[in-house]
Amino acid sequence: MENALKPAGLTLPQFSVMTMLAAYPGASGAELARLSLLTPQTMSVIVANLARLGMILRRPHAEHGRIQVIELSEAGHEVLARSKEAVRSAEAGLLADVTPEDEAIVRRWLVQIARLPL
Repeated sequence: MENALKPAGLTLPQFSVMTMLAAYPGASGAELARLSLLTPQTMSVIVANLARLGMILRRPHAEHGRIQVIELSEAGHEVLARSKEAVRSAEAGLLADVTPEDEAIVRRWLVQIARLPL
């Protein structure tokens, strides 16, 4: 996946955060950290790098000024759309020799692993 994201200049963690922001616009850094199971410090670094790249916009929360809400910028939406297509293409290549039945088994297995208590 790293190679698929390289032309967009994104890392896999950055792509993941941008994907979450597309699903949860206006999330805070702490909310993103909880969603992604990363530490707030790690999320802060990822968010700062995305802001530096112009992929996101940060603004103070309307009621809680210390909290920053984060959204994709217009450029972020465009880069994310291109990146998703590149990732889909890479996934298709990885699954080329996998039967639909085996793919379903692997996906169910991954969901079960994700639900395991930490």
